[in-house]
Amino acid sequence: MTDEWGWCAGHSYFAHVQFLADTCSLLAVFCFLPPSDDKIMALKPSEVNMALFRIDHSSKAAGVNLLLNLILPNPAAVEEKELSSFNILFLLHGLSDDASAWQRYTNIETLARNQELVVVMPSVGRSFYADMDNGQAYFSYLTDELPDYLRKTFRLEMAREQMLVAGLSMGGYGAFKLAFLRPEMFRAACSLSGALINTQFFIPSHSEDEIKWQHEMDLIFGGLEKFPGSLNDPATWIRMGAADPARLPSLHMACGLQDALLPANRWFHQTARAAGLDVHYVEAEGAHEWLFWGEHLKRWLQVVGDGG
Repeated sequence: MTDEWGWCAGHSYFAHVQFLADTCSLLAVFCFLPPSDDKIMALKPSEVNMALFRIDHSSKAAGVNLLLNLILPNPAAVEEKELSSFNILFLLHGLSDDASAWQRYTNIETLARNQELVVVMPSVGRSFYADMDNGQAYFSYLTDELPDYLRKTFRLEMAREQMLVAGLSMGGYGAFKLAFLRPEMFRAACSLSGALINTQFFIPSHSEDEIKWQHEMDLIFGGLEKFPGSLNDPATWIRMGAADPARLPSLHMACGLQDALLPANRWFHQTARAAGLDVHYVEAEGAHEWLFWGEHLKRWLQVVGDGG
């Protein structure tokens, strides 16, 4: 049996396994149910315990070692239901976080168990999910290298009807970037307090913080003068999507009424709707905070979990 947080109770036990494969080390933490065939056959979604994989691997596209966290069903669960039937969620972190953030600050493992999800939590540094001007190609890592690795290593089929993508802040920007630029990959996308930056973010300022911010954006995008109209510009995504809206995943947004990024989210939603795109948008009480993101991720997953 499990409690509401997904920990095993009764006669269960933990096994910690660490092993090496090529340049990749995986730390897998399994929570096993008692080895009873009757128990396996009686599994319900709320009883499917999950395995957490921490993978430290070398990325050719990014040119650095990266942390990757995966939540997968444990062996007892896949005896009852094929792994290929689980939806796969790419869950993206914010500017100051890494692959561990969603695992640390939300109940994503419980959501994965209840929604029967495989959850992929990559690390991309402060890259804005871009193929950066310095050659670190994080967008290519997420859309080509990482999916290929997951197919070969974990035999995930990753068909479009299984694939979801969501993220917070910079990760919300990244989720929509993937949805608009690689619509053939994902069935649904969710931006939570998305840093949906546009040219108004780059108005010159003499404050020290703003100068540092603009310098960082300059390093990422190869010069702020290159940003407008580029594939990194959300306004470009909207124009591309409007040319063939039927290709896009279902698009969902949520932002707190006390969030500093509220104006950017309102701009994106209004511009997308004016272009004829169907974007579901929610505003609710909340700031730029994990309580808001965790709650609205849960609501979104309840909507899209069965194909909505």
